[in-house]
Amino acid sequence: MTDYSSLESELVTAIKAAADEASLEAIRVAALGKAGSISGLLKTLGALTPEERKEQGPLINGLRDRVTEALATRRTTLKDAALEARLAAERVDVTLPVQPSDNARGRIHPISQVIEELTTIFGDMGFAVAEGPDIENDFYNFTALNFPLGHPAREMHDTFFFNPDENGERKLLRTHTSPVQIRTMMTQKPPIRVIIPGRTYRCDSDQTHTPMFHQVEGLVIDKGSHMGHLKWILAEFCKAFFEVDDVKMRFRPSFFPFTEPSVEVDIQCSRKGGEIRFGEGEDWLEILGCGMVHPNVIRHCGLDPDEYQGFAWGMGIDRIAMLKYGMPDLRPFFEADVRWLSHYGFRPLDLPTLTGGLSV
Repeated sequence: MTDYSSLESELVTAIKAAADEASLEAIRVAALGKAGSISGLLKTLGALTPEERKEQGPLINGLRDRVTEALATRRTTLKDAALEARLAAERVDVTLPVQPSDNARGRIHPISQVIEELTTIFGDMGFAVAEGPDIENDFYNFTALNFPLGHPAREMHDTFFFNPDENGERKLLRTHTSPVQIRTMMTQKPPIRVIIPGRTYRCDSDQTHTPMFHQVEGLVIDKGSHMGHLKWILAEFCKAFFEVDDVKMRFRPSFFPFTEPSVEVDIQCSRKGGEIRFGEGEDWLEILGCGMVHPNVIRHCGLDPDEYQGFAWGMGIDRIAMLKYGMPDLRPFFEADVRWLSHYGFRPLDLPTLTGGLSV
């Protein structure tokens, strides 16, 4: 006769010693599987007499039940231990700062951001964006813009010239974005309403000047355009760009070869505490130049100045970026210092809108 106590003790000892669920499953199969030791005992009940079956049945079934319970208890213990080990291995210290994602660390350069702001504002007024080459010739950069021979801008000390070609003509890096005005007027029929953001180049370098900088110009050519339209456009631009409800502007007579009359535009500001604030105060700050397009410029583009007239303006993108966002020096704009960019830059998804705010 089988010693049920010894078998139970042997199985319970093995169950308690099982190190993992795989070992425990092997013990279960050895005891309760089709060929298991307890299953074999249960199969012998059919060959016993009724009296023997009445005696042995409860003993074998009790053994099976106790072993099954021991297996369940050990399985629960092993699962709890495995969960504790996993929690310990995957534990997150919530006291540590969250590491920013790549999208959060990246920054848009202030120049790119301001160009987006400009195109958003003028786009709302119905202006398109025009572009042109950085390398120009004398006609587009000077002659067509009514620069007379001997003008200082045509000299080497102000303009980057290339070596003369086989025809003796010298290409140059454009000194302003105005050549795009000429190209636009020569290829499009009025009415014309464009802005021209882009790089420009001059022999100059200090705290507020660099050899390569950015400008934006605007051009309107139509039969009925006049200075009143120009003043309204500039006033609306300044209010939107500097995000103020009202702005006072002062127009001073000036001279540019390509406009007549020509004016410099000052905007009202306050300089208290070393900070420039627009829309308040008693001071004035020059921000751009503008005027009515000179008849000679219109004539150079193949248009009749007696039929068409227009106005244009231009300003430095780097300069207005410095004014709006409080940057004291122009040179770091071009030094590719990641620390400077992380401080002054903009998050990639902070797109400027007139409804949601330009400088979000």
